[in-house]
Amino acid sequence: MLDVEHTNDNNFMFKKIFSIFLLILISLLSACDKAENKPSGPVYTVRDESNQTNLRFAIHPLHNPKKLFKAYQPLVDYINQQLPKIHIQLEASRDYQAFEDKFRARAPEIILPNPWQTLQAIKTGYQVSAMAGNREDFKGLFITKKDSPIQSIKQLKGKILSYPSYTALAACIMPQQFLHDKGINIKTDIINRYVGSQESAIMNVYLGESDIGVTWPIPWRLFQKDYPHYAQHLKVLWETPTLLNNAVMFRKDIPPETISAITTILLNLHKHKPGKQILKSMQTQQFHPADNQSYAEVETFIARFEQQVRPIESPF
Repeated sequence: MLDVEHTNDNNFMFKKIFSIFLLILISLLSACDKAENKPSGPVYTVRDESNQTNLRFAIHPLHNPKKLFKAYQPLVDYINQQLPKIHIQLEASRDYQAFEDKFRARAPEIILPNPWQTLQAIKTGYQVSAMAGNREDFKGLFITKKDSPIQSIKQLKGKILSYPSYTALAACIMPQQFLHDKGINIKTDIINRYVGSQESAIMNVYLGESDIGVTWPIPWRLFQKDYPHYAQHLKVLWETPTLLNNAVMFRKDIPPETISAITTILLNLHKHKPGKQILKSMQTQQFHPADNQSYAEVETFIARFEQQVRPIESPF
């Protein structure tokens, strides 16, 4: 009688050995095939190059970085979508001085400075291509509590005023010129505090750290939208006269066709629904054509301020 169990074991071992042999054979044949097809010379890898132009877009501290990205990233995304060969990366700065260091080093290709910074950027090799927003929107606002006893300029003597920065044009320089013209000595009659951002200047008032917070329309509108429970206790006490709005500037080594393509998109945003939505997120009405010469009147204003009030780049 045959030993069935022994026969089954032999069959199992045979199948296992055959399977191992088959795997070894396939591996050897595959290796041979690769060796035969392997080129004898150097191997070059073909890379997928899109020829995309990368540009940094730095914006002066209109808002804190989180809020700035929320406001301006839709614009950057839209431009990148419309111009596939261009990729723009949005860049915030921790404060005004950090932003100014960037354009003085000619680091970003595109910048959005305030009008005084625009004059400085022209000197370092940038050119104006557009104005961001209406002129009527570029003015200083004096924010105070609704129950504040301050009613007249004369009552400011001895009071604390908070500003985002001493180089903030609409939110510091223009208001200080306004107060000077009304008879206030900026250096001796009031206490000036430079608190780093538009939001901080406003919040200092709500928290009782300042009697007046100085800002300008765009941050004030966003503050009212984002923090209505704080804003309901505040009010605008005074406004300054207006001046030119912020500039869109390109470094001079950027190809003219790139500048033209991006500028055209900006100037036409207010003409279609997606563009209007983007402008709304930035609290900006529209972009206007402008060039370096457009900002000559700002230079005249700055010269008067430095003669009558203080040096721009010094808080005293």
